[in-house]
Amino acid sequence: MDSLALEISLHWVAVALYIAGTVLFAYATLFEHPDKVRWGVWAALAGLVPHSAALLMRWILLGHGPYLLKYEVLSSDAWVAVAMLLLFVWRRPNWAPMALVVLPVSILLMGFAVFSDPAAKALPPSFRSVWLVFHVTFNKLAMGAFILSFAAAVTLLRKLNGATGRLLDRLPGPDGMEAYTVRLVGFGFVFWSTTILAGAIWANQSWGRYWGWDPIEVWSLVTWLCYGLLLHSRLFFHFTPRATAWSTTGCFAMSILTVLVLPFLIPSVHSTYFQ
Repeated sequence: MDSLALEISLHWVAVALYIAGTVLFAYATLFEHPDKVRWGVWAALAGLVPHSAALLMRWILLGHGPYLLKYEVLSSDAWVAVAMLLLFVWRRPNWAPMALVVLPVSILLMGFAVFSDPAAKALPPSFRSVWLVFHVTFNKLAMGAFILSFAAAVTLLRKLNGATGRLLDRLPGPDGMEAYTVRLVGFGFVFWSTTILAGAIWANQSWGRYWGWDPIEVWSLVTWLCYGLLLHSRLFFHFTPRATAWSTTGCFAMSILTVLVLPFLIPSVHSTYFQ
């Protein structure tokens, strides 16, 4: 078996384990067995092992991080989301229902990844910059936090709509859940801001300008403004928990459009790296 075939096989093993984790989290949540949450945690954690191995193999083979092709970008985004979910649930076991959002999103990302073209591609000269590493790393941390904030918002909406259960009842009240949702948004906002700043420095090194109104640059700024407006409005206009949850959902949709849709559809400097 060649290295690429092994990578794809490891990805499918990870997908299978993430699916198993989703089923186990669903069983623990929907059938009110909070003591079974650890089964879902162990299944998702087991999925991270082959997933990490596949990404590491590619990193060693190509000599650069997983940020060049759709295959690499989508897979590594899924890895960050699952890793951040497990870290959060480890510290806050009662928030296990969030896994029913984060894991399916991660599975979809990996599905799109393995069905894209995974063939190796030479690293362009403009990618040989440490600022690109910072740009990509902070972007992935931001997206991981935004996925978690979306999961928290969905969980909050379920509780506001009257959903009950042993796990849901263990969660904080609407005000407490809203506070956690906003903290996750704030965490992602800080890293999204750093993503834009590092990207500007990288752009200056590569093309001699900090900002060129590239379509993805513009949409990144629009996403930043959306999340900034959410945080500002929540602080000064005292959003209700429901308003915060729906605003978080809308901002998350904007971030997905910016990072995972538009680079593949709109001709731009960024899109040339995701063909």
